[in-house]
Amino acid sequence: MSFRKVTTLLCAALLLTGFVFAGGGKDKTSSDGRIVLKVLDYQDSTAPNSFDDNAIVWEAFEKANPDIILQREVLFNEPFHQKSAAYAASGNMPDVFYMWPGGRSTAIHTAKLAKDLKPLLEKDGLLNKYSAAAMDTKGQAAGYIAEIPFGITTTHVLYVNTDILKECGLSIPKTYDELKAQVSVLKAKGYETVLMANMDDWVMQSCLFSMVIGRFGGSDWAEIIMAGKEDFNAEFVQKSVQFIKTLYDDGVLASSTLATSYGDVVGLFASGKGAYMIDGDWRAGAFMTDQSTGQALISPAKQKSSIELVTFPSIPGEVLSGSNSSTLGVGYGMSASIPEGSAKEEAAWRLIKWLSGVEMQQRRLDTGASFPSLVEGIVFDDSKMEPISIKRAQFYQAAGAVTPVFDSVFPADVQVACNVGLQQLGLGKKTAKQICDDMQKAWKASK
Repeated sequence: MSFRKVTTLLCAALLLTGFVFAGGGKDKTSSDGRIVLKVLDYQDSTAPNSFDDNAIVWEAFEKANPDIILQREVLFNEPFHQKSAAYAASGNMPDVFYMWPGGRSTAIHTAKLAKDLKPLLEKDGLLNKYSAAAMDTKGQAAGYIAEIPFGITTTHVLYVNTDILKECGLSIPKTYDELKAQVSVLKAKGYETVLMANMDDWVMQSCLFSMVIGRFGGSDWAEIIMAGKEDFNAEFVQKSVQFIKTLYDDGVLASSTLATSYGDVVGLFASGKGAYMIDGDWRAGAFMTDQSTGQALISPAKQKSSIELVTFPSIPGEVLSGSNSSTLGVGYGMSASIPEGSAKEEAAWRLIKWLSGVEMQQRRLDTGASFPSLVEGIVFDDSKMEPISIKRAQFYQAAGAVTPVFDSVFPADVQVACNVGLQQLGLGKKTAKQICDDMQKAWKASK
């Protein structure tokens, strides 16, 4: 899964915690003999608990490992992906870096720039500590364990404000026709129907289109195209793209979503501007309490009484009812250029084990950042989890069939054709057929 919008170089936070920004160089030790690790990290400074992460995650590691110095470069959204791609193009990755199992990290995988972590996991007896799904090498574009996923990510969730529905005499729809019928009722009361951050071009593709194409194409839709049995002009692809146009035509998605940024959409939903919001499962964490301030975009009381997490209702003509798009989550990789058995490899592995270990996965669970891939040592304590986090767990338990996420399967140029095409569709600048043609051309060129 991939992200765009605002650079967030956490200068103030990093100065407070003693971290230094640096690119991917070749320094091995400091003047006093300590190992220097260059780290490319991904962090949204506006997210709850992000400031505390600098001390709880990174500073704590340095204190516990005084023989290691971290030089950490922190970016978010599109600036991160641009810098990561530049490193990949140069063939010179930082020592440790945040990455996806495919998608925007595909170049890292295909060029084998990330070390296979399986031997290190096996050496330390950790391989079976993680879920079988998280350790499934088929889920990573490299064909091996290039990163230890934080968990399994569902890229589509329909977040519901039930207070607004009750006010309008409505209920959570079971079919698309029911959802469409709500548009005029909600509009009469001054509400948008579905909020989305479609100014950021990846959002539509990852958080909605990937689910839709699975509904029309089935759980193996991506394999069918990759095997050459169908292409992007297939009927199920055209139906999927056309359905996105239908959402705009029916007013389920307003054209204003194309001017809504990823940073703004959670505030709009939290303030009651719309009855629904479409985003990934990770976005639940944006509404939770920031432990450093005690403030939350949506209070725990309102999370419990007024917010639900459901899957998009049934769509006319779908072949796989109730399905959803999922992929392995993000994690940290290690540069393949670090010599095997070296002191730097040992130091980088210590850092990755910390970032993927029990304490950090427990923190991500408690703060709503992600659900754990570890199968041992994690405590699911409802008394410590906020209601929206508990509802997220219930959402997983009620999940239907799993289908692929577009940008975890296809290369960058095909993603661009899809992402930009879906924006142009909403603006009325391209037809579904033209977008399918563009994706097919990009796919053919990539092969």
